[in-house]
Amino acid sequence: MHIGMRHIRYFAAVAEELHFRRAAERLNVSQPALSRAIRHIEAEIGVSLFERSNRHVALTHAGATFLRGCSTALAYMDGAIDQAQKTSTGEKGHLVVGYTDIAIAGGLPQILKSFRQRYPEVTLEPRHDFTQAQLSDLESGILDFGFVTGPVARDGLDSLAVQHDGFVVVLYGSHPLVREREIPLAALAEEPFVLGTTSNWTYYHDHLYRLCREAGFEPQVVQSASNSEGIFGLIACEMGISIQATAIENCLRKGLETRPLKGCTATVPTVAAWNSATLSPVKQRFIDHLAELGAEDLA
Repeated sequence: MHIGMRHIRYFAAVAEELHFRRAAERLNVSQPALSRAIRHIEAEIGVSLFERSNRHVALTHAGATFLRGCSTALAYMDGAIDQAQKTSTGEKGHLVVGYTDIAIAGGLPQILKSFRQRYPEVTLEPRHDFTQAQLSDLESGILDFGFVTGPVARDGLDSLAVQHDGFVVVLYGSHPLVREREIPLAALAEEPFVLGTTSNWTYYHDHLYRLCREAGFEPQVVQSASNSEGIFGLIACEMGISIQATAIENCLRKGLETRPLKGCTATVPTVAAWNSATLSPVKQRFIDHLAELGAEDLA
């Protein structure tokens, strides 16, 4: 059956106007061409769609039924066109976004919230993972964006800094250093440390160990955990202390205290990273959104 969307639009216009001349003007086609299109539809489906006279045009019962189906088809097609256009411009799509403990404790929630408000037809799928794993997933295409501990220096990956955290000492409530307003880093040289596991926290540890070495010591790690919650739990058991990014204070458990490092101006960046070889319209929208929020190019 050779009935296209053009024929359906022509029929719907005549059915709504019930006047061939007005329908032709509305469609910007000639009246004879419109009449031929309607006759073509009727010949194809084998029924009369209109009762015609010199002064009167009316839908037949079959025509009224056909109009209902055509209206559904037109609405579906218009919706499909709209969705295709939004996908082409990045206003519709799906993004898989990785994040670390530091990112989700800091500015990432506001970033994702504001993006969803601006582009409600883009679905976001956040996934927690560590920096090293996220970078591998970005390279393989599993992730669209990773919010990781930076800086990131890998061929094929671009990044923008979205967060800069200072460092704080995390203490259990009965620790003697809780009495201090600020703690010199050197005062922690003999303290037992609780840190993230070496395999998962490599990028953060690069910053932390550099900081401690500049103060003349290596952290004495007595316990480790895979995530911040586990680190805090072990500190709450009074097994040791830790040095963490300031964003983590937003997730601190009851009974723990933090103190700033005296005179410490070093920071640890959280960056949004992505594979520059697999850009799409929706990924570009997200990058532009980050730039508008004031993210910094680390290249």
